[in-house]
Amino acid sequence: MNKIFDKVSLLRIALLLAATAIVLLVVPRADQQSYSYELNLPWKYPLLTADFDTPILRDSMSMRQMHDSIEANFIPFAIRDSQATKELLERFSTSVRPDVSAHDAALLVHYVGQAYSDGIATPALYAQIKRGNNTKYRVLNRQAEGGSVVETFDGSHVRSQKEAFEYVDSLYSVATGRERNELPAGVARALGAVLLPDLSVDSLNDTKFRDQEYLNVNGALGVIKKGQRIVDRGEIINQQIYTNLNTYQEMLQSKNNTTASHSYFYIGQALYLLCCWMVLYVFLALYRPKLFANLRNMTFLTSLITIFVVIATLVFEFNMQALYVMPFAAVPVIVMVFFDSRTAIFSLLTAVFLTAIIATYQFQFIVLELCAGLAATFSINHLSKRSQLLRTAAITLAVYSLLYFALVLVTDGNLRQFDPSMLLMFVFNSLILSFAYILILIIEKLFGFTSMVTLVELSDINHPLLRRLAEEAPGTFQHSMQVSTLASEAARAIGANTQLVRTGALYHDIGKMESPIFFTENQHGVNPHAGLAPETSARKIISHVTDGLALAAKAKLPQVIRDFISEHHGRGITKYFYNTAVNEKGEENVNRHDFEYPGPNPQSKETAILMMADSVEAASRSLKDYSQHNIDALVDGIIDSQIHDGLLCESPLSFKDINTIKQTFKKRLATIYHTRVAYPEIKK
Repeated sequence: MNKIFDKVSLLRIALLLAATAIVLLVVPRADQQSYSYELNLPWKYPLLTADFDTPILRDSMSMRQMHDSIEANFIPFAIRDSQATKELLERFSTSVRPDVSAHDAALLVHYVGQAYSDGIATPALYAQIKRGNNTKYRVLNRQAEGGSVVETFDGSHVRSQKEAFEYVDSLYSVATGRERNELPAGVARALGAVLLPDLSVDSLNDTKFRDQEYLNVNGALGVIKKGQRIVDRGEIINQQIYTNLNTYQEMLQSKNNTTASHSYFYIGQALYLLCCWMVLYVFLALYRPKLFANLRNMTFLTSLITIFVVIATLVFEFNMQALYVMPFAAVPVIVMVFFDSRTAIFSLLTAVFLTAIIATYQFQFIVLELCAGLAATFSINHLSKRSQLLRTAAITLAVYSLLYFALVLVTDGNLRQFDPSMLLMFVFNSLILSFAYILILIIEKLFGFTSMVTLVELSDINHPLLRRLAEEAPGTFQHSMQVSTLASEAARAIGANTQLVRTGALYHDIGKMESPIFFTENQHGVNPHAGLAPETSARKIISHVTDGLALAAKAKLPQVIRDFISEHHGRGITKYFYNTAVNEKGEENVNRHDFEYPGPNPQSKETAILMMADSVEAASRSLKDYSQHNIDALVDGIIDSQIHDGLLCESPLSFKDINTIKQTFKKRLATIYHTRVAYPEIKK
């Protein structure tokens, strides 16, 4: 375990931390200080409970309506000075007697009393009345015993000082038969002095009683106790919930531990994301060490999952329900094309659990995405043609729909919460999944991987290199076809990559096109090696490896195919010419290196199978008797010799695999070279 983790380089650690940081930057800030929510939209965070008692206030709309109602129905207050009015009337009665008779003086006092009874307003109060804002006013009269009584009067009859003067003048003129505005000078002066405003705006009581009514409206309707629910994930934020959230946020911001809450929340998110990544990394380190040791492979896996999570988060921020449009089933499909099913499943688990941190209904999201992703993984064993993706998309859509239907029934016990728009999301999801082939092609170009689809395309014998091989070296072409068949059957028998072996075998000898006549299968009676030194002939034979690599590079064949060209002879020697040289000069006078292939030895099961199949197929052509005994001896001898020479020691083949390969070769060769029945001729 320690040795495995010792191999984790700084670059891989940096890759892990960078992926965690990127996801952490885009996920919503769902801590108590950073909620982002909108009215009439679902709450996209987990269940929120109160950390302390929170008052329930009226929502802003209700508050505004009640304030408007208070303003519309509020009866303003005024101050009426009744005591000053009595004193003014007494002085007025005394002051007018020298100018008018006692009868006229009594009339004038009566008319002034009527004017005061209706009310004489200050300019400010009179202007307010004339604007028509209010027709009724209240007066607070204090009683002798210490209490107070509120009286309401009609403000439509209130007059200004000028109007009160004209009112008294008109009444007096009618009663005495005089013209208006012909009052004696002394009476006019006395009247002007006595008609003073007795009504004024009562700002103090106005504010007091208005605030009391506002207080009844602004007061709390109740209390959300500590630990009680404020809002749950997916709940629509109505006016009241919106107000409760605003109140809760304001109270949180007033506390002193805001910075600490932020820090704890970010640490929690970061730890969760790191744990999700570690599930994948530990699996790869323990069970896929070669893949884990390859930085390019790790960069691809980490980048693919990170991109899916980031895009899903951005889609979720735009529309929470649109999260189900993201084709998470494409993650295992793409990974399995380049690696294996177990790596694909762990990649799916990582992507789903990373994204679950933002999902509205986490249980529903995890179940739907995992089941759909597993169904997609199981539906594609080897992706060899684009039509398979259509079948996978259809299976995924069926799994999504069936599971969603089941989850609604399990959760609610009925279909009232069944949302048909979710089915539309699943349809779009499956459509996008069916176009994963385009993403696979892009990944091949970016990371230099080779998909099964590319291998199938390369195995087409109409490929320019194979067509040229068939024309210029027909014997080599037929040999490659036979080796391809032999090797692919052996690969299938031990569970290796059959398509990779089949394709690699077709190209392993393309270097022979540069000098086809020097190879036995292309010779027709003339042997150009006659008269050549063994070293020269060996160089000609060995050159088909380097020539093949040059042709492959020019044709831009994938690296996995070039490996078959370089490894199919390993670091073996051209035994025919080496033995000839030893026989001619003696072993001490022969440089073994001159007869050695450049290698390297086979590094994979597939290239090792090709090495064995290539040697066995070529040697089988030299048999004169194709009896089962001779075929068995040939296969055992060649493969045992390769094992003895150490050519297979770097491949991951087991002894059991090698024995299975031997048996497959023996059966196949016996089938190819079976004895035919001689047809009888007609006797004449």
